[in-house]
Amino acid sequence: MSESIGEMILPGTYIEVRAEGLIGVGGIATGNIGIVGTANRGSLNKAVVLGSYADALAIFGTYDAWPADPSATAHLTLVRALEQAFRGGASTVHAVRVANLADGATMNTMSWTVATGGTPAFTLEATSPGTWANDIAVAVQAATDTDPIRLTLTHGRQRETHEAADAAGLAREINSESALVRASAVADGQGTAQPDTVTAASGDAVGGPDGAGAMGALIPQIAEGLALLESRAVNILIVAGYGADTVAGTVLAHLERTENDGRERIAILGTRGDALTQVEQDANAVSNKRIVLVAPGIEAGDAASDGKAVNLPPAYAAALVAGRLSGLAPHISLTNKDVPATGLTTVYSRAQQKALLGNRIMVLMQNLGFRALRGITTDTGAFTQISVRRIVDYAKAGVRKGANPYIGRLNNTRVRAALKATLDGFLAQMVQDEMLTGYELDVTATRAQEINGIAAVTLTLRPTFSIDYIRVTMILE
Repeated sequence: MSESIGEMILPGTYIEVRAEGLIGVGGIATGNIGIVGTANRGSLNKAVVLGSYADALAIFGTYDAWPADPSATAHLTLVRALEQAFRGGASTVHAVRVANLADGATMNTMSWTVATGGTPAFTLEATSPGTWANDIAVAVQAATDTDPIRLTLTHGRQRETHEAADAAGLAREINSESALVRASAVADGQGTAQPDTVTAASGDAVGGPDGAGAMGALIPQIAEGLALLESRAVNILIVAGYGADTVAGTVLAHLERTENDGRERIAILGTRGDALTQVEQDANAVSNKRIVLVAPGIEAGDAASDGKAVNLPPAYAAALVAGRLSGLAPHISLTNKDVPATGLTTVYSRAQQKALLGNRIMVLMQNLGFRALRGITTDTGAFTQISVRRIVDYAKAGVRKGANPYIGRLNNTRVRAALKATLDGFLAQMVQDEMLTGYELDVTATRAQEINGIAAVTLTLRPTFSIDYIRVTMILE
C-alpha cells in the first residue's frame, strides 16, 4: 500500500511515496527467560515480568528452608530458582506461580477485621493468597484531639503507616497506598466511625496453604503455567526445582506447540541427580534440539537458614546456566564460559566428563572457577551446539518480523524486491555480527501464487560454529 500526497505541485504533476523501501527489522529479544514454580506470595496462574531478584522477592515472597530430604519433602521452588537465574545474569524473566492443592482445597488469603468499639467497620485482606501474609503485624491507634486514626502494617523490614479522620477515609487511604493489603467496603453506618481495634483471622482462616505439593505431583499445574508462557516473548525456559525425569514430557509438548506457533525457545533442565547412572537415565530418555540437560548440582547459601550452605540438585544449576546464557548473544557459545556458582555438589573426573559429554550432557566443571565444559543440547544432529540453535531461531524471528509488514501489500515484482531487500539487510547484519558465515536468499512467486497472495521466501543459512575444544601438540627437545 503506498502513501499518496494529493496536492498538485504543477498542473498534471503529483507525488507518490512508496514506503516499502523504508521497512526494516526491529529489535529481537534473545535472552528472555520463562519460569514456572511454587511460591508463598503472588497471584496464581498469572505471568509476571521481573527485572531483578528484588522484584522477585517483592512479588513472590521468600522461599522456605531447604529440607533434609528435598526429593520427598514439599518445598517452594520459584524464588529459589529465580535467585540462581538472576545471579547468573538474567535481566528479563516471565514468571508464573502455580500451586498444587488437594482435591477441593482452596488457598486462603490472610485477613483482619478493623472495628470500632467491637463493631466491624471494614476488613483488610492480603494482596495475594498464601502464608506470607500471616507474618504481617497490624496495629491501629485511635484518633485523639490532635492526631488522626493511624493504622500501621509491618512485614519484615517493610512498614506502612496510613492515617485518616474516619473509617471511610482510612479504607480509601489503604486501597490507594498499601502494597500489602486491600480494604473492603465500609459497613453501613460505619463511614464516620473511629476504628480502635484490629483482630487477625485465626485457625483455618489464616493464609495458606502455599500449594508446594509433593515433588512429582505438580505436573498438571506446571503444564498450565507453561501454557501461560506460550504467547510471551520467551527465549529460554526453566521449570523451577524439577528435573528432566519429572517434567521432560510436559516441556517437550510445550516446545513443540511454541515452535509451531512461531515462538521458538529452548529449555534448560537439570538431570534427576549427579550420579552417572541417574544422568544416563535422563540422557537416554531425552534427545531434542531444544532441550539442554545440566549436571551436576550446585552449592548455594540458603537465605531462609541464615545463609547456611546447602546442596541444590541440578534443576537449580539449570536456572543458573539459563541466567548465564540469557546474557550472551545468540552466536556466543556457553563452552568454557564461567558460571557464578559458589561450588558444585560433584566434581567429575576427566573420564566422567568424557562419558557425560558422550551422553550429550552440559557439564559444569571446576577449572579456574566454575565453568560450562561444552555448550551442547541433547540433539544428535545439526543442532548439537546451543549457539547454532539460537542463531537459527534468531534468523527465523528476524525474517518473520521483516516479512510481516508486507502482508496485505501488492504481490508484484517491485514489492517482492523490496521484501528481499529488507531481509537482505537483516541477514547481512547477521553476517557482519559473525552469527552467519553466509546465506542464500530468494523471494519468488508464480502467477498462481501471486493470485493467491503468496510470496515464497527461500533461505539457506550457514551459521558460525564455535570452537568446542583445541587440540594441543607439544614437542619438547
